[in-house]
Amino acid sequence: MNTPLRKFERDARAMKAGRARLSARYLTALRTHLANPGPEPAAAARNLGHAALGKGMVTLDLAIMHQQAVVALAPSFDFARIRNGALFQAGAFFTEALIPLEVSQRSRREINTQLQQRNATLHAHTTALAQANRRLEREVARRETSETAVRQGRAHYQTLFLGSQIMQKRLRQLTRQILTAQEEERKKISRELHDEVVQILVGINVELSTLTYGNSPDLPHLKDKITRTQRLVEHSVEAVHRFARELRPAVLDDLGLIPALRTYCESLAERKKFRIHLTAFGGVETLAGDKRTVLFRVAQEALTNVARHARATHVRLTISRLPAAIRMEIADNGKSFPVQQVFGAKGHKRLGLVGMRERVEMVGGSLTIESALGQGTTVRAELPFPAEIPSP
Repeated sequence: MNTPLRKFERDARAMKAGRARLSARYLTALRTHLANPGPEPAAAARNLGHAALGKGMVTLDLAIMHQQAVVALAPSFDFARIRNGALFQAGAFFTEALIPLEVSQRSRREINTQLQQRNATLHAHTTALAQANRRLEREVARRETSETAVRQGRAHYQTLFLGSQIMQKRLRQLTRQILTAQEEERKKISRELHDEVVQILVGINVELSTLTYGNSPDLPHLKDKITRTQRLVEHSVEAVHRFARELRPAVLDDLGLIPALRTYCESLAERKKFRIHLTAFGGVETLAGDKRTVLFRVAQEALTNVARHARATHVRLTISRLPAAIRMEIADNGKSFPVQQVFGAKGHKRLGLVGMRERVEMVGGSLTIESALGQGTTVRAELPFPAEIPSP
């Protein structure tokens, strides 16, 4: 048997013994009061009431104790006879004994009432605190949402800022490249004019001077000089025409992309001594003018690179249709070059490749260049082409 149970049993036995002693005291005091009834039973009765209160008894316990005492005293006192007043005296004694219990219970009721009021106040405060806590939680959640939105917005604007800086840097580079390309083009124009047109015109001038200051120009000699002068003029005119075609071929605007490419390829192949095989999808002429110009410029730049660097003997220029795009390929059998290294290089050497890519991307297309040792180089440009446009 464990210690708490033993303690409980001891306490129970002690309480039972205490109540038995108190019941005996009550019986003795009531007998004394009935035997010698007096006007002041209060002291003894209230002492018993306090004793009962001290032992944790309630009104019912005291009533039972009083009833047992009355039953025990019934043989000695005739409670049935009203005239002797025994029953009234016993009731008065019991009433006095109840007073401490009643006072204690009244205090308990008042304390209970105060506790209930305080509990109600505490409940109201708890309810208000819970409402305030929920408002605080909503406010915290709202602020967390706002802070998250601020962080996301800050990251977004940081990304935009970095993107704008990169774009600005690219624009500055592109501007410098355009300016450099313009300067290179001017140099080329100046060199072409000086090396070809000017030399031819000087030759014409020399021939004309000979005709003017000749001593005895006979008719056959004069005809030969006129013939040479005419050839010089023809060469000059051809040079100017070729130069104009390379700048902006009129046939591109008047007849279309395919005739312009065919004319350019024939002229370049004749001058640079390599073959160019052209195959074109006729529906390419339905593209907008700016897109056809882009394809012409890409082909022009790619073929110029072949003529300058590739040492190729054969070039294949193909324009074909894809499900949603037009593809143009310029493939040669010449020597290869490191594509990525050239794209990443600085200076005017990469301007031609960068210019091709920029032109294609400006009209929503893409450009790829493949070059491998022993396999030549392939420049591939693809431009969007609506699938609903029927091929001719």
